Amino acid sequence: MEKGKLYLIPTYLSSTNNEDNITNNVKNTIRKTSYYLVENARTARRYIASLKLGLDIEKLHFDLIDKRFNNNDLPALLNPLLMGENIGVLSEAGLPAIADPGNLAVRYAHQQEIEVVCLEGASSIILGLVSSGLNGQQFTFHGYLPVDPILLEKKIRTMEQTALRSNYSQIFIETPYRNQQLLTVLCKILKQDTVLAIGADLTGQEQYICSKRISAWKKANFKIDKIPCIFSIGVY
Repeated sequence: MEKGKLYLIPTYLSSTNNEDNITNNVKNTIRKTSYYLVENARTARRYIASLKLGLDIEKLHFDLIDKRFNNNDLPALLNPLLMGENIGVLSEAGLPAIADPGNLAVRYAHQQEIEVVCLEGASSIILGLVSSGLNGQQFTFHGYLPVDPILLEKKIRTMEQTALRSNYSQIFIETPYRNQQLLTVLCKILKQDTVLAIGADLTGQEQYICSKRISAWKKANFKIDKIPCIFSIGVY
């Protein structure tokens, strides 16, 4: 029996996105997919319904793959692939498997020689980087930074030292409700000439992209509470 395919399916980056932000290729794949691994079943259902594909959402199968996921559950959840069914992986925002547990499913699929297909969609990491003016040739994505204040300060200083020494852009994210706190800490710790780029609500109606030195950010009094952001630091 021919095996199914594991599809990495992009979702919206912004809460103001709609079906126009999603390609026809993605929509056509969703039309022929009944099984999904998702971070949150409710938002996954809402996303698929918003695409207006005429699907009966109640007939779709959603299994959770989140930060509390047990790897031992993977064989059972991915068994439909061995039966010839396609499975889609959905993140909460943008492309799955980046700062997202979907990579566990991808790893298992490769181990089982199951074809993995990544569909085209927005990635906040790449959009934030290309719109920052920072080095797009060499960069590092750090995901979420430590919550502990001491570890956070150490991480920020290490990233800055790397950026100043090697010119590698340093990219990271934060839980939206802690964005303002993080910006305050960045302005306190980073050197005056270090460049900080912020991409907020990327692809959304309230999109804001700004890249400037820390000395300028300190004067800006910028508010980013609860807005999804991508942060990048580097040098010009």
